[in-house]
Amino acid sequence: MLAVYFDNPGGPENLYIKEVPKPIPGEGEVLLKVAVSALNRADLLQRQGQYHPPPGASSILGLEASGYVSELGPGCQGHWKIGDSAMALLPGGGQAQYVTVPEELLMSIPEGLTLHQAAAIPEVWLTSFQLLHLLGNVQAGETVLIHAGASAVGIAAIQLTRMAGAIPLVTAGSQNKLQMAEKLGAAAGFNYKEQDFCEATMKFTKGAGVNLILDCIGGSYWEKNVNCLALDGRWILYGLLGGEDVSGPLFSKLFYKRGSLITSRLRNRDKKYKQMLVKAFTEQILPHFSKEGSQRLLPVLDRVYPMAEIQAAHKYMEANRNVGKIVLELPQ
Repeated sequence: MLAVYFDNPGGPENLYIKEVPKPIPGEGEVLLKVAVSALNRADLLQRQGQYHPPPGASSILGLEASGYVSELGPGCQGHWKIGDSAMALLPGGGQAQYVTVPEELLMSIPEGLTLHQAAAIPEVWLTSFQLLHLLGNVQAGETVLIHAGASAVGIAAIQLTRMAGAIPLVTAGSQNKLQMAEKLGAAAGFNYKEQDFCEATMKFTKGAGVNLILDCIGGSYWEKNVNCLALDGRWILYGLLGGEDVSGPLFSKLFYKRGSLITSRLRNRDKKYKQMLVKAFTEQILPHFSKEGSQRLLPVLDRVYPMAEIQAAHKYMEANRNVGKIVLELPQ
């Protein structure tokens, strides 16, 4: 099969398409013929040598994919049949023509969605669902500050926050991105390049601060985050795009507010946790992708690249130009 590959860590120019052996499904696994995969920040970090796949996972890039069930491994107990369309959460391997998936981590594609839209769901929507509900315990009426509000995780988080009856606020780096976020339900958006998001957040909340922060930035935002956190607020850290170092009285500020700092990574969670997460998401959230009306959820696509243009796709994401998901079409 063909797969996205790189021999040495580095820039996008190191990526190429390579013929590699097709994987064989093990006990309880399904072989998925991939039609569409999607690009995530983790793919860029792995290509740079900064984010290694978990033990036992494929070294091929790609944390989510959609396609068709091609083969059932021994011991499969589920309802999947050869030819079924499905989307999958993966620890790696999605940017190839075939990938093996534990059957419990496959999800049916919601009625009315294309394979391209489906490929944009598993990693980012499960991440947002986990951050808001399993870790953040979001409640109706609370205010949620979502950094990188026009990223794929941000776009999912805005919609899930609204669905929970909470109030989403976002940060982003351009007016175009803020407009998209507000169109999807953000109550307000702050351009971090032009204004102090902490001051703007405190003004919006009339000095109370936000109950929950979803933060993929880390170091460079720590002081503003803790300053705009409400009493008993929860700050969920799931990325370090703004650096890993903190210099200053973080603990005393957090202690004064009785705040909680919770960190999370989904990729290296164990199979049991991911099964629980997929089950809860399938039951509680997935039906809303097919519903009409105010509670309908929508994956947002920015660009579609053929697999052969993987270098261009990485360059586009690195330039922070995308609003929503970048997806890759695999040759059939």
